[in-house]
Amino acid sequence: MPQPTRTSHRQPADPPATFGEIGRAPARDPGAPPDFAAIAASPEFQELRRRQRRFIFPMTSLFLLWYIGFVVLAAYLPELMAVRVVGVINVGLLLGLAQFLSTLLITALYVRFATRVIDPRVREIHLEATGEEPR
Repeated sequence: MPQPTRTSHRQPADPPATFGEIGRAPARDPGAPPDFAAIAASPEFQELRRRQRRFIFPMTSLFLLWYIGFVVLAAYLPELMAVRVVGVINVGLLLGLAQFLSTLLITALYVRFATRVIDPRVREIHLEATGEEPR
């Protein structure tokens, strides 16, 4: 009489339940603080920092060059700065006022950039980390 062969009759594992999102990871404990190290290491946060740096570093460099250029002109070319444009208004005064205007312009550009790009991503990261809307 032939020997019966042994085969494994294991059933395939059941897929995880999805009804009511049962298979989903448990929600974060509301009393626990966010894992700041994990947030900082996340690709979303790293991309956010890259986007912010791509705006801030060039703008800062541009403004510093503009400011240093103004100081260099005032120190080494005072005759150029003293050229009258209209009445008692000279080139130096116009360039000095332009410093204030460029500061306001850069501030307005950053506020616009932050409102459109940075703030929505910060909100997403905050919501994911804490499970609640930012204040």
